[in-house]
Amino acid sequence: MSKTINRYSIMKQGLNRYIFLLLVGFTQLVPVSAQRVYTLDECLQRALENNVRIKNAGNNLEIAKQGSQEAFTKYFLSLSATGTGFMADKGLLQLDMGPGMQMSLMKKGVVGGVSASMPLFTGGQIVNGNKLAKVNIQVNRLQYNQSENEVKLTTENYYWQVVMLKEKLQTITVVEAQLANLLKDVEASVNAGVTTRNDLLQVQLRQNEIESSRSQIENALTLSQQVLAQYIGEDSGIVDVPPVAGEVLPEHPQGLYRNPESSLVLTNEYHLLQQNLKANKLQRRITVGKYLPTVAIGGGYMYDNLMDKDHPFWMGFATVSIPLSGWWGGSHDVRKQELQVRNAENQLTDQSELLILRMQQNWNDLTDAYKQMQISMRSIEQAMENLRLNTDYYKAGTCTMNDLLDAQTLFQQSKDRYVESYARYEVKKCEYLQATGR
Repeated sequence: MSKTINRYSIMKQGLNRYIFLLLVGFTQLVPVSAQRVYTLDECLQRALENNVRIKNAGNNLEIAKQGSQEAFTKYFLSLSATGTGFMADKGLLQLDMGPGMQMSLMKKGVVGGVSASMPLFTGGQIVNGNKLAKVNIQVNRLQYNQSENEVKLTTENYYWQVVMLKEKLQTITVVEAQLANLLKDVEASVNAGVTTRNDLLQVQLRQNEIESSRSQIENALTLSQQVLAQYIGEDSGIVDVPPVAGEVLPEHPQGLYRNPESSLVLTNEYHLLQQNLKANKLQRRITVGKYLPTVAIGGGYMYDNLMDKDHPFWMGFATVSIPLSGWWGGSHDVRKQELQVRNAENQLTDQSELLILRMQQNWNDLTDAYKQMQISMRSIEQAMENLRLNTDYYKAGTCTMNDLLDAQTLFQQSKDRYVESYARYEVKKCEYLQATGR
């Protein structure tokens, strides 16, 4: 009995410090690093400004706009100028005037002119070609929006990975301080002969585990910071982020819910499917137009000097072109385009249903992530109480050091699971908002 009392008196002060560290240690922040600290909004803004994917999508949109302007020029006159000069060793025109009498003409000459033509009817190819060019602009604009969403989602993934690892590192820092104080108290108890070296060795082994975990997390954190920096275009090559605001649950995501059917028309993917159908219909019209008659008018100014005499003149013309034999192969070409239209219609129906299912799946993932956060929060409270009880039991001599260290491990794991579930929730929230067109 006296041995137990002595052991209690020696360990009391150190273990009280241990509990104090447990309660307040997690409010301490990791020392501020030299890296530039970016908030999530700042990371998103820089990623949208500097990411290569966004730049390429912007270039593709500009290419589509230039293509539309090019198609618009088909409505206007087409101008051309030609010129030819020649010189021969004998006249191109030989006239036999009689016995021994010949005349040679056009030994040299010049022919040239300027002409203009304008199509009056091309089977709708020009009109539908311009419509198709505008559809291409809409497609590239939607793809640009998709690229923005993908860049935002990837940035959030990288950002919350850094946050999660920083929180885990902070937890390890607190655990290290707790173990250091516990080690001092156990060493004092061993020296006083009130406990065995086995307890001391268990604490030291636990310190080794924590040291190994710190090394792994520090390496992963550095790499994650570098990946985030590269993605958002940070020249320094590494960035830092602020910690999360403690163990406070965000609002329940129920306020974010939106009916999938009504959200479908707000998504980029649905509008891309519609534009694909529209493009196939226009392509069919263009194909039909290739096998219809074309009518054009034009005129020009011509000049020739073939017999050493200037001969300028004006001219006008009209042309009608009818592809008589083209309809044989053209009928199959048109049929092929009709089948393409049907495929686009089927794809619109099928993919729309899949988009609705994806929204529901994203909602399920979001609510599950929130539920996991709630469970993790309860686990922290239970792990804290478990650690407190095991600390009291160890001081009273009714549990072993192994039990106390196991309780500490459970507490650390509950903290890690919470920050993991928090990061997952934030990413799933972004996915759901994007899936519903927000």
